[in-house]
Amino acid sequence: MKHHTFAQTPPMGWNSWDCYGATVREEEVRGNADYMADNLKAYGWEYVVVDIQWYEPGAVSDLYRPFVRLEMDNYSRLIPAVNRFPSSEGGQGFKPLSDYVHSLGLKFGIHIMRGIPRQAVHDNTPIKGTNVTARDIAHTCSFCGWNTDMYGVDASKEGAQEYYNSLFEMYAEWGVDYIKVDDIADSWLHGGAHLGEIELIRKAIDHVGRPMVLSLSPGPAPVKHADFLEDNANLWRMTDDFWDRWPLLLDMFDRCKTWEGRPKPGNWPDCDMLPLGRIGVRCSHPDRMTNFTRDEQLTMMTLWSIFRSPLMMGGEMRDNDEWTLSLLTNKDVLHLHRNSFGAHQVMRAGDHVVWAAEGSDGERYAALFNTGEETAEVSVAFSDLGLNEAASVKNLWSGENIGIVSDTLSANIPAHGAALYRLTRD
Repeated sequence: MKHHTFAQTPPMGWNSWDCYGATVREEEVRGNADYMADNLKAYGWEYVVVDIQWYEPGAVSDLYRPFVRLEMDNYSRLIPAVNRFPSSEGGQGFKPLSDYVHSLGLKFGIHIMRGIPRQAVHDNTPIKGTNVTARDIAHTCSFCGWNTDMYGVDASKEGAQEYYNSLFEMYAEWGVDYIKVDDIADSWLHGGAHLGEIELIRKAIDHVGRPMVLSLSPGPAPVKHADFLEDNANLWRMTDDFWDRWPLLLDMFDRCKTWEGRPKPGNWPDCDMLPLGRIGVRCSHPDRMTNFTRDEQLTMMTLWSIFRSPLMMGGEMRDNDEWTLSLLTNKDVLHLHRNSFGAHQVMRAGDHVVWAAEGSDGERYAALFNTGEETAEVSVAFSDLGLNEAASVKNLWSGENIGIVSDTLSANIPAHGAALYRLTRD
């Protein structure tokens, strides 16, 4: 399918949610784009994504103000709030900001909620290019359980496809490269994944012809719909919002195992954003550096990388310290993330977990995890990694060349920690 030519490797970028909730402003987006261009672009990071409620003039945190008036055009389509995105004044939308991001050699993305604005339905505003109105296509019994901005769209109604086409025509005019659609992959309150609207969105992107990567949230996306998701999207969340708490990270091992074998070019089950560095800047969560210990950060980056989840940095990048930047710029780890295949869980015994993958030049990768509360030795037999001879071993996080090893790979790993190795046969 055409969209499988998009996102041939797992997308890598920045998303404003973890640090700014619903409140991000234009100068903050531009500042993080500048940081990415200067520090991360050379390593493959490229997407700059404005998360939820960029159309809400009075947003104050990640806690949404219910039933407030939103910025909307004459065709039932939400547009950027000018007080937060000054360059959108005069009906320009996100095009000036997108142009700026593109000028840095990066790509631009936005978050949207599925459906049609409630205020469009209540005002009964028109759908562009049709004789129908918002009220005609709205599914008023289908709405988000945690945000009041939208009603669902009834995919069977005349004008439903035209509404989504008009949205994506506008996004294409803005130069959008990446769309994160929320309240669609697994709506916990109203009946699960909204397959009809996903199909409308897929057709709308195909209609405009711009190669927009489609990401579906929140999760957990139902595994029973895996084939459907592959046929219609590039990314889909395996989890609800992921934050810097160890139980959520521990749970991700089960989620990765559930979706084992599904990551492939154009299709990426998504572990969610990386809550690294400074997060919670304007959120109900406190402004803080990540609560994850350094060992937990290594565990997260190792699991996301060998599984080949998209990597979306969630922190305010301009406040990165050297450690945080080092996690995002390790060339060996990023090579594994972009080029490996066949990732699978080799072993899980108590607190010991091992994942493995293959490389395009015949190398093997092994990720050793200790999920327990004390330092422990974690081991894996070479035969379980598909090796029957000695290999040269490199620790990818430390950069240490360990030398020739045979039969068994072992490491003493701190509590909640990980080690990641490349094994190369001579």
